Amino acid sequence: MGMSVQSVTVSCVQPAPHAIGAAVALIGFSAVTGQIVLMRELIVVFSGNEISLGIMLATWLFWTAVGSYASSRLKMGAKNARGVVAAIECLLGVSLLPTIWLLRASRSMFQTVPGELVGPVPMVLTSLVCLSVFCALSGCLFVCGLRMYGQASGVSARRAASSAYLLEAAGSAAGGILASVLLLRFCNSFQIAALVLLLNLTMAAILLRMRRVQTIAAMLAIAFIAGAVLASVVPWLEKSSQTRLWRGFRLLGSRDSIYGNLAVSETGSIRSIYDNGVILANVPDDSAAEEAVHYALLEHPAPQHMLLIGGGVNGSITQALKHLTIERLDYVELDPMLVSVARQFFPEQSASFSDPRVHIHFADGRHYLRTARDKFDVIVLNVPDPQTAQLNRFYTREFFASAAAHLAPGGLLALQLRSSEDYLSPDLAAFLRCIQHTLRQVFPEVAFIPGETIHFFAAMQPDVLTEDPETLVSRLRARNVKTRYVREYFIPFRMMPDRMEQAREQLQALPDTPVNRDLAPIAYYFNIELWSAQFNATYLRFFPLLLVAFLLARQPVHGKRARGTAALCMAATGFTLMALQIFLLLLFQSVYGYVYHQLAVLIAMFMAGIAMGSWLGIRKVSSGASGRLIGTATRIQFCLAAAAPVLVFTVDALSRTSAPEITLLTAQFVFPLLAALSGMLGGYQFPVATEIYLHDGSSQQGLGTLYALDLLGGCVGALLLSGYLIPVLGFWKTAWLSAAVNLAAAVLAAKVSREAALVPA
Repeated sequence: MGMSVQSVTVSCVQPAPHAIGAAVALIGFSAVTGQIVLMRELIVVFSGNEISLGIMLATWLFWTAVGSYASSRLKMGAKNARGVVAAIECLLGVSLLPTIWLLRASRSMFQTVPGELVGPVPMVLTSLVCLSVFCALSGCLFVCGLRMYGQASGVSARRAASSAYLLEAAGSAAGGILASVLLLRFCNSFQIAALVLLLNLTMAAILLRMRRVQTIAAMLAIAFIAGAVLASVVPWLEKSSQTRLWRGFRLLGSRDSIYGNLAVSETGSIRSIYDNGVILANVPDDSAAEEAVHYALLEHPAPQHMLLIGGGVNGSITQALKHLTIERLDYVELDPMLVSVARQFFPEQSASFSDPRVHIHFADGRHYLRTARDKFDVIVLNVPDPQTAQLNRFYTREFFASAAAHLAPGGLLALQLRSSEDYLSPDLAAFLRCIQHTLRQVFPEVAFIPGETIHFFAAMQPDVLTEDPETLVSRLRARNVKTRYVREYFIPFRMMPDRMEQAREQLQALPDTPVNRDLAPIAYYFNIELWSAQFNATYLRFFPLLLVAFLLARQPVHGKRARGTAALCMAATGFTLMALQIFLLLLFQSVYGYVYHQLAVLIAMFMAGIAMGSWLGIRKVSSGASGRLIGTATRIQFCLAAAAPVLVFTVDALSRTSAPEITLLTAQFVFPLLAALSGMLGGYQFPVATEIYLHDGSSQQGLGTLYALDLLGGCVGALLLSGYLIPVLGFWKTAWLSAAVNLAAAVLAAKVSREAALVPA
């Protein structure tokens, strides 16, 4: 790599420059691999919606920033960076194993039963405690690694910071690909953590190697430790942590797929299946299985072709096939492992999967509708409420329009949501009004059946739907469908005139009732309010104040305006990069619905873009004076201001086409390209801002400050975007807000650049 090696006064063999670069790249590899593993564990523990994911990601970035800033202020590794890096790598590798165990054990501290909702306060506290050690060590390691790089290569602190940032980004890209594509498919969390431990111990030995005999002894010791960890420690940790995670239940099985964790527990005669900690079904539960399909099928006079999107593992397919008019039932399920687990643990309910009338499709429901050409008499949406942005996309105007296009003449769409037998709280009523109002934007005919679970039905043609209970009862009798709960005496009770009228009044759209759309997922926000209301949480009201405080806090506070401008630009860049990353993932999910298939590619391309941008930025820095670099930072900030609106506009335009060729091209090539371009802007800005910030030689205390500001900007972005801005404002308004943040920084940078140009050289 063309780096000069400083001599040392000890009788040791100095690591080759490429080993130093590999050690810095391993920092990014370990951090991203650990992040993927721990985020998956946290999702299971918290049954995560995007609020919990935002809290987790913000906590991660916060502790990493703390570690980076602390190591910078304490000048860790200023004299013997190699030794410090080796020591921290050992601690980092070891810390991941107990961190995973602690996360799984933490659920018993605040959850009575698995699947119970967790409030924001336990989420914050658990994340802060459990992630503190690993993330703080990761932040410390970056600063010490760039000091080691500078000492080994003989370059300035500014150049070392930029080069280390590039290498860390490249290592992060490699870690994202390897973990998501390979490791998560074949290894459990503790096995992946053991691999991270092995790699870090090996690198520490390389950094500290002296004589050949000692090197061989160190490698043999590492091999022994790795064998012991994999053979005895990992199985014990896996068993004991699963026991803690599912305390009070008999765990029958737990499997990880590329979509998350599936677990089956048993309590008495009831078996339950959980997906990432969220309960999917209890078996036997005839009431839920019957209600999922019978009301919808009874709304149609003679259903022949049915589409069931999700929720087929609890016996609802068996119930649907009791209607002998059904000639074909298409069942769409995203995760093939869910069907496999159901066959193993729910044999009676899954026996209908083998019925010749049943055709199973492993695909996202929205993606299936985009590509299918069939018409259906009844489409039943049987997925959970829009608790997350991923689920919200099944309750938007765009999805309803797609479903309407696949209805046969006289066909109907059916869905069910949580409700209340009598009183609807204001938050719950606003949520249900929003869904019904969105349905009416597409379907001229909408009907419902109230109750603890409210059933909505929508049709394109008049005289298809009925709210007459006697009509439904007569169809039930005529088809000779044997049921226990959807019965001739229960249907009239659910549809009593006074109950219907009361529900109709409560669900009447108001002038300010919004429409739920892909790019304005307001129903998801209503669900967040319902979630937070269960814990008397008012934190959502403080999100706008947090944004204002964030913007004010980032005003230049340093003595020199150039340094303050660089700090402001870096914090705004961290905020924007987090916004672009969240936009990419959520927009891909909204349009195509199978982001988990592309998650590794998108993250890897984003990190690769950061690495490429860093490389280009380093080249720019090597040929530019400080005054001119402020102008460069200004131009990059203007580009970042335009990035979010351009990204949303591009995806919105491409999503309007249904041509399979364009869809494939966009998913496989355009989105990865957008990810790389987004990362390049932030990667380019870091070496430029570093050169400006450290130009006066204040390298020891400021070495990790910009990196910490970058992380803190991303921390605030993770909280605001996922928890408030996108659900409330939608993608477009959030994109313009991101543009405003960057424009403020760009305008200030432009002013400082002009002042610098007026100063005589």
